[in-house]
Amino acid sequence: MFVDPMLKLKSRPWSPAVAQKLQAAGQPPLIARLYAARGIQEPNEIRQRLAELEPHERLRNSDTAAARLADAIEGGEKLLVVADYDADGATACAVAVAGLRSLGATVDYLVPNRFDYGYGLSPEIVRLAAERRPDLIVTVDNGIAAHAGVDEAKRLGIEVIVTDHHLPGDTLPEALIVNPNQPGCGFPSKHLAGVGVMFYLLAALRAELRRRGRFAGREEPNLAELLDLVALGTVADVVRLDANNRLLVAQGLGRMRRGLARPGIEALFRAAGRSPQRASVYDLGFVLGPRLNAAGRLTDMSLGIECLLAGDAMAAERLARELDRLNRERREIEAEMQEQALALLEGIDVAEGASLCLYDPAWHQGVIGLLASRLKERHHRPTIVFADGGDGLIKGSGRSIAGLHLRDALDLVDRRNPGLILKFGGHAMAAGLTLKAADFPPFAEGFEQVARELIAPAELERVIETDGPLAGEECTLANALALHQGVWGQGFPQPSFHGEFAVQSQRLIADKHLKLKVSDGAIAAEAMLFNHAEPLPERIQAVYRLDVNEYNGTRSLQLTLEHWAHGAHNP
Repeated sequence: MFVDPMLKLKSRPWSPAVAQKLQAAGQPPLIARLYAARGIQEPNEIRQRLAELEPHERLRNSDTAAARLADAIEGGEKLLVVADYDADGATACAVAVAGLRSLGATVDYLVPNRFDYGYGLSPEIVRLAAERRPDLIVTVDNGIAAHAGVDEAKRLGIEVIVTDHHLPGDTLPEALIVNPNQPGCGFPSKHLAGVGVMFYLLAALRAELRRRGRFAGREEPNLAELLDLVALGTVADVVRLDANNRLLVAQGLGRMRRGLARPGIEALFRAAGRSPQRASVYDLGFVLGPRLNAAGRLTDMSLGIECLLAGDAMAAERLARELDRLNRERREIEAEMQEQALALLEGIDVAEGASLCLYDPAWHQGVIGLLASRLKERHHRPTIVFADGGDGLIKGSGRSIAGLHLRDALDLVDRRNPGLILKFGGHAMAAGLTLKAADFPPFAEGFEQVARELIAPAELERVIETDGPLAGEECTLANALALHQGVWGQGFPQPSFHGEFAVQSQRLIADKHLKLKVSDGAIAAEAMLFNHAEPLPERIQAVYRLDVNEYNGTRSLQLTLEHWAHGAHNP
């Protein structure tokens, strides 16, 4: 949280008529208003049952790929899953391995080490995979740009099925591709994460095996058992939570809360001191996701995948504790890099530019994406951070703001400067790329030029969008609990509110957090301001969330302050 000298606030518009319609269909008044402000128009857009998922038949090539996998299962062929090394890739890999095994496949997996091989189905990874003599490679969360890798697999006599969700380039690799963003795919949810794409392919495969009589006389595998993994990967990859993704996440959270999560996910909750029975989107994105990602950032994501695939609590516990240790190490590295980045920016007026590019050869390649995210939040500029990639190369990880589609911006830089970017990929809000170290200055200049052209000046001003003021009767523990249970995230933002408060009392907790009592006349509540040790003035403007404080088995209402500024009526 960063203190703004003046909060620039904007309330989300909403239609009272739509809110009334949603309320009449059974939604609580506050939830109905929040849904209306997020574009929900009809009650049937609030999907709650698995049967309301978009059908797999609409995902292009899913049936063809399912038929090929069914042939492989019936023929006893060896399958090898090639995964990405982030949380989406790890969960997609676990879904693929667990799901395919439950359907009768002989399957193993391979995940590239980011430091040795980099991202995706490269020719080097294909040659490594070939040592295991697979008949068929299935990629998860990668492959849409793997022309050279697919060609190498073909040369070695290995078929490839690509499952991915990233945006394709001008041409596609010569493989069987399942990706909602490929040309000609009519699947309505273009925002499936990689784990969601694999889950859909398994649904198509089960349907194909059912048609072939594979389950005659025995119970079909229950693919819903994979939804805890689907929920975790979907939230951790920060894809847009459209109606279909919200349903997948809600179903996964429901399984966790009912005690049906797999041992690895329950162990990750325990390692973090959290309860799966009270699982929330926050837990997936900010508690479990970072612990899983720590393996891919610092060592090898196989550790995370093994945790997710663990068949018993004892094995899962050991792996989750190691992931927790790696995450603590990652936080220390990130904090040091943040200090170094701020030192690099001393004397530079970031507000004069439309973008931010930084490079330090000492930075950790696995943590630059996190640093880019922190700097983007601090300065409200699309940010790309680079680290040494070896052999005279540097690798960058970028995060963007709403006004700039990052992958498209990199594509424009590439078209204007052929050969400058050696490779790149990603989506609207996040992307990765590789340059020659000597080309960092011209790249930074080219990216700045594109950012200036594509971002409107108003989009470079940080405007905090909230759900407006909260009435006193809406500020209740019941509403806080309802919001905690909801599915909020990218494209369907977590509700926040704003108001001006008198600070009635404040005290320091653990030397770094403020515990407050605040009042605006209609609302009087306990509040927390995390990671802020300096005392607040008597009056503040604040952006806050309704939250639940749990202490000694008792739940109470708490406001969590996200932003604050001096109140308009301070003396």
